[in-house]
Amino acid sequence: MNLASGGYTISFKEGGLEVQKDGRLLYFNRRPMFVTVKTAFAVSEFYDGAYAEIAVSGDKIIAKGTLTVPSGSEFSFTDTYERAGSGFKVSRSVKVLKAGDDLGFSTKISFAMAESDDTHDYNCFAPGVWYKQNEFAPDYAMGKDLDCEYFYRMETCYALPLFAMQNIASGETAALSRWAADVTMPSVDIVRSENNVDPNMTAGAIGMSRPESRTLNYMYYGFAVRKPFEAKIDGLSIDYVYPGCDGQMPRRNQYAGLDYNKKSKTFQRVNHPVEAGFEQHYAVAVNFSHYGSFQRMMTDNWRIAYDRLRDGLFDVDNERHFHNCMKMLAQYTRQYGDSYGLPFACQLPDMDISCVSFQFGFVGQQPGIGYQLLRYGDKENVPEALEKGVNVIDFWVRTAMTESGLPHMCYNPNIEGFEPYPHYVRMLADGIEAILDAALYMRKKGDERPAWLEFCRRTADWLVDIQNDDGSFYRAYNTDNSIRMNSKSNTPSVIRFLVQFYLATGDERYKTAAVKAGEWSFENNYRNLEYRGGTCDNMDIQDKEAGIYALFGFLALYDLTGEDKWLEGAIGAADYTETWTYAWKFPVRTLWPKHPFNNYSISGQSIITIGGGADVYMAACSYTYYRLYLITGDEHYLDFAEFIHKNTRQSNDVDGSVGYIMPGLGHESGNFTSQTLQSRYHWLPWCTYVEIDPSSRLYDTFGGYEIADAQRLSPEERARRNRIYDSYA
Repeated sequence: MNLASGGYTISFKEGGLEVQKDGRLLYFNRRPMFVTVKTAFAVSEFYDGAYAEIAVSGDKIIAKGTLTVPSGSEFSFTDTYERAGSGFKVSRSVKVLKAGDDLGFSTKISFAMAESDDTHDYNCFAPGVWYKQNEFAPDYAMGKDLDCEYFYRMETCYALPLFAMQNIASGETAALSRWAADVTMPSVDIVRSENNVDPNMTAGAIGMSRPESRTLNYMYYGFAVRKPFEAKIDGLSIDYVYPGCDGQMPRRNQYAGLDYNKKSKTFQRVNHPVEAGFEQHYAVAVNFSHYGSFQRMMTDNWRIAYDRLRDGLFDVDNERHFHNCMKMLAQYTRQYGDSYGLPFACQLPDMDISCVSFQFGFVGQQPGIGYQLLRYGDKENVPEALEKGVNVIDFWVRTAMTESGLPHMCYNPNIEGFEPYPHYVRMLADGIEAILDAALYMRKKGDERPAWLEFCRRTADWLVDIQNDDGSFYRAYNTDNSIRMNSKSNTPSVIRFLVQFYLATGDERYKTAAVKAGEWSFENNYRNLEYRGGTCDNMDIQDKEAGIYALFGFLALYDLTGEDKWLEGAIGAADYTETWTYAWKFPVRTLWPKHPFNNYSISGQSIITIGGGADVYMAACSYTYYRLYLITGDEHYLDFAEFIHKNTRQSNDVDGSVGYIMPGLGHESGNFTSQTLQSRYHWLPWCTYVEIDPSSRLYDTFGGYEIADAQRLSPEERARRNRIYDSYA
């Protein structure tokens, strides 16, 4: 009995299955019925078995069997295999027929790797959690240590519930993903522990495993322990575990006082109860394919899952939301002594100001907000907003420049001076681009601001002078130009500014510097997938914002030169960056009566750094993905642009119904992988800035606040307007 799809055939024989391509064995499972039981001793024991019955039913294959464990517990399996899309669907039902002396259980759908059982022979992809061999991940991340036995994360940790393994030598790839976005709430009165039971847990875990032969792993208060066990081990496999688990993870904090000098690991399991009549029902998509590159594998598998699982579009009026945000920014921008700006942080729901400090970019985005205020005030005839915007820009131009040409980054009005903060190249890019935008906007009004342009020129000259011979820049510098952080991965951050300052001045030095930075970024960020260190308050680890700024930089070079190389880089960065976005949804509870997630879903939020919490920063990219659609004609970019232009708003009080002090407010970030939101429950200026910036760009380029507005223009008119540098300066 066989099922075939896309050149891959699943064959069933002797109670097991094999996956072949052109007669070559690639994957197999000789004992597909797998159960982990939590015994009366609260340890995990593993049992598996072959199907007892395999039958054809129409275009499906139904496999059944009963697995009995030594305690007497009996589990009935019914697995249905069918072709689905470009791959297969496996639907599983498990029923507890008899309860022995066991406390809990989980089951697993699994495919063993026939080509190699060495984890180092594979590149893996789990959206927002694992890229290639996670060489740019922190030490505590899954996959950083490839010599572990288990590599599992709860699927709620993934931007899409997807895990893929690509054999580096052959390119053959296996991917598992949850079939439907139908996760429900776990029990809220249960605290998750090392090995607990929750009858309401419906989230699974996806990853890979390679247990050591003839050993059994179990947990004692979170530590991995082994004891001899007669287990049948097939080697390395890709797995879907239900309900889910997390492990193995390096312990971040050791217990003080323990005489233990080895690296310890943690493993957390969730079980369903071993109660007669209890049933599991779940389904996964299985995709086998071949790719010549990790980039193509990542993009295709992401899109396959995205097309099936993407949440519906959030109903939001983006024009109304834009105006609400601008009114809020205008209200909270004020004079502090001789300085102008917005508070650094305010607690929700009533904007209780908790800190007043100004950052040039990143989470503060002070010049960016200044530009948006002056633009808004001018276009909407709001003199107060225009005046405040001008005052913000004037403040930075007047006070932030240093003798070297490298502006200060962080001003504290309480000390009436700048804090000794690192000069991050990424933060520099945010602020200096905004000052240039403001200067050119005023110039077009006939209001020349030579001091603003001079500020930009000094910064551009500093960049030209400090640039490394290979075209790169370091992550951060000190005020005296010495190197503060020597990673080069943030090089793309300043490309767009250099391109645009070249357009404003005609000075070829800036174009040359931009192209040199682009060359380094193409070889390292794009080709090596070295998108890391984009968030200034995190380590130099893989993240989303490094991808965002690479996308901005490559697209700016393409807009300038029209060279296909830069479009290739932009597409690569775009395909990588979107995989950090929660495109699916699952229920999340909050601990506050006034919070948008009480009303809306988490889709549109995006993972910040690898395996970390999530925020709204993908909102910054909706205009850029739309422009990329117009350039490439790739309908997926249109869909994704509209998705992040709408669904990112779900962390905001978009219409006043949530009860925040002003409509438009949103929270900064949080972690909801446990399905209970953990958050500081506060607002920072960047949260609003990254939503208004693409909206203002969309309006200025295409004449509307919705992507649907731009789509109403003729294709010829959209293409003409999309050449944004034709009339830039």
